[in-house]
Amino acid sequence: MTTVAEASPPQRPAPRGRRRPSGLRRQESRIGRLLLSPTVLIVLAIVVLPIVWAISLAFQRARLLNIRRVGLVGNYTLDNFQRVVQADGFWSTLWTTVVYTIGGTIGSIGLGLVAALALRRPFRGRAAVRAVMLLPYITPVVAATFVWTVALDPQAGIVNAWGTRFLGWDEAIPFLSVERGHLLGVPVPTALLVVIAFETWRYFPFAFLFLVARMQAIPGDLDEAARVDGASVWQRFRHVVWPQLTAVIALLGLLRFIFTFNKFDDVYLLTGGGAGTEVVSVRVYNFLTASKDVGLAAAQAVVLALVLVGLIVFYLRAASRVEKAARR
Repeated sequence: MTTVAEASPPQRPAPRGRRRPSGLRRQESRIGRLLLSPTVLIVLAIVVLPIVWAISLAFQRARLLNIRRVGLVGNYTLDNFQRVVQADGFWSTLWTTVVYTIGGTIGSIGLGLVAALALRRPFRGRAAVRAVMLLPYITPVVAATFVWTVALDPQAGIVNAWGTRFLGWDEAIPFLSVERGHLLGVPVPTALLVVIAFETWRYFPFAFLFLVARMQAIPGDLDEAARVDGASVWQRFRHVVWPQLTAVIALLGLLRFIFTFNKFDDVYLLTGGGAGTEVVSVRVYNFLTASKDVGLAAAQAVVLALVLVGLIVFYLRAASRVEKAARR
């Protein structure tokens, strides 16, 4: 007796995910481009076109009298850049800008780090103290500079009144109008130091917010384990807290350096660029208003942008090297 094995039905392949028809994909892509077009047009009108226009003016002899007759394409020349580099005070202004930028960046991040560490542990009223610390950052710059100008006034300012009464100053110090002063017999750039101090005071809440947010993400077990092992406060900061903050501080350093390097309103409202505080942005404004030379001002702005681009490229390369080294 023989048995015949029944043939098993052929197995069908597992159904794959259904692909959308090509017509539907094209329709979705068309709708996506349509929705993005307003944003693209706004960016082109507000960001790209002004940059192209400024670069074009930097290579042309453009003044306020003939600005209407200057187009994107004209008689390009490098005379403006040559005049910018060879102008009196260019290198001293650039050096002042670098000193002001480095000082303001380090000061604001350092003060923000101190404030973040001081308010790391919970206590009664911590939320109110944090809110008060944000006041310098959210206060309008005109109001903030007015308060500093009045407080530092040599005749009616409270700083000079306290200095002459309690600190033994022989005479009032015009902080915002004197280029060189003496501190313990050493000449110091008085007005520039005051501007850097204002930059530090006004923008340390920006660093404070970043650092507080990062500190809150640090696991409490790490600090508790270091405390149990007998680590001191400095050792816990150096080996537990600081490694967690290095990436954030590097990012803050880049952002604050760019923002401070371009800063105009703080310096201009405090000193007007006088007393050794003329930075590059104030110099661009003076070229535009005093000399009425649009091309020269645009060339100075392009030089400023090139310096910032170089710094950004340097930062990105350094960050990529650090990341590759960490992966290894």
